Amino acid sequence: MIFICNYYFIYINLFIFNTYPKRIVSVHHRCLLKKSRYGLKQAPRAWYKRFANYVHTLEFSHSTPDHSLFIYRQGTSMAYLLLYVDDIILTASSDELRKSIISLLSSEFAMKDLGPLNYFLGINVTRHAGGLFLSKKKYATEIIDRAGMSSCKPSPTPVDTKPKISAATSTPFEDPSLYRNLVGALQYLTFTRPDITYVVQQVYLFMHDPRGEHMHALKRILRYL
Repeated sequence: MIFICNYYFIYINLFIFNTYPKRIVSVHHRCLLKKSRYGLKQAPRAWYKRFANYVHTLEFSHSTPDHSLFIYRQGTSMAYLLLYVDDIILTASSDELRKSIISLLSSEFAMKDLGPLNYFLGINVTRHAGGLFLSKKKYATEIIDRAGMSSCKPSPTPVDTKPKISAATSTPFEDPSLYRNLVGALQYLTFTRPDITYVVQQVYLFMHDPRGEHMHALKRILRYL
């Protein structure tokens, strides 16, 4: 995993004016920015274009469904590079190719190699002989704590198989914001827990008007976790 420093300071092709601090000059003066700066809405796009243009010169091409994923193919040599803001995940078909790519990136950007991937966007990565194990145990625990259910009784299944969740006429749940917050968190958790995907989709259908029994179904998911 690689972390890139100062990615905001990229040249921009737009006319953007910025006010000076009051202690420097008159408040009526403005300065024309030559580079992007932290806080500009154009900064992330300027950085992406700068980075993408460079890796394209290294014969990477971006994935069609996900432009933040760059792919390198030359004969039997392959490399995959995933960019998320200022973090990069890089994997290659050989250690020599990986080191070569890191060296080329380091010559263009200020960066730090953080070593083998072990944590990324809330996902724990554990290496085994057969591959990689991805988990979000810490994230799941935080969701349970957020719901105030850290000492709840566990459930063997994420959903009751008899009744089907529906737009019921029971009393509206008293804290719909909490319901929506928990459902949104569970949606992200499904990336590494596909076993709860179906039932999370079901409770998601009632985010506009959650009822007591919908919250009961949501708690069933949390007890299963």
